[in-house]
Amino acid sequence: MQINIPKKEDEKEPTRVKVIFPTSAYFLSGIRDFTLQIIKNMSGFSDQWAFRFQSVVDELCNNAIEHGSAPNQEITLTFLINRDKKIEVTVEDTGTGIKPITADELRKIFTEKSSQDPTEMHEIRGRGLSHIIGPLTDEIHFEDTTKGGIKIRVVKFFT
Repeated sequence: MQINIPKKEDEKEPTRVKVIFPTSAYFLSGIRDFTLQIIKNMSGFSDQWAFRFQSVVDELCNNAIEHGSAPNQEITLTFLINRDKKIEVTVEDTGTGIKPITADELRKIFTEKSSQDPTEMHEIRGRGLSHIIGPLTDEIHFEDTTKGGIKIRVVKFFT
């Protein structure tokens, strides 16, 4: 696992923190702990929102591991924190998963599932993106990468 935390010269500029970790659920506990601490210490989020955003990052990383990248590949997690203004989180997979899809296909799935009543969804899985990530963020963006993967960027503003 690689973590880059740059030194802050100017607190008005956002802080970028990048974590690259192998496609393995083994690392998710550490990612969850790291996410909680970085959000609590660097963002200005309340504890309640820090825990909520920890769930968002956990769900994004789980999806990248399960669907987006084959074993022995990498997931890139990037935080862009502008204290007391907003936090952006980007998760990028390699597109080497079992059934790769495009950003447009994922956007369509997200839109369709977002309009469904979660109490009427009878599948065991498939609610995370539309019923956890969507409601807890202010923006969600899907983008194809040049390497064939998908990059998902979510934004939460402090209001």
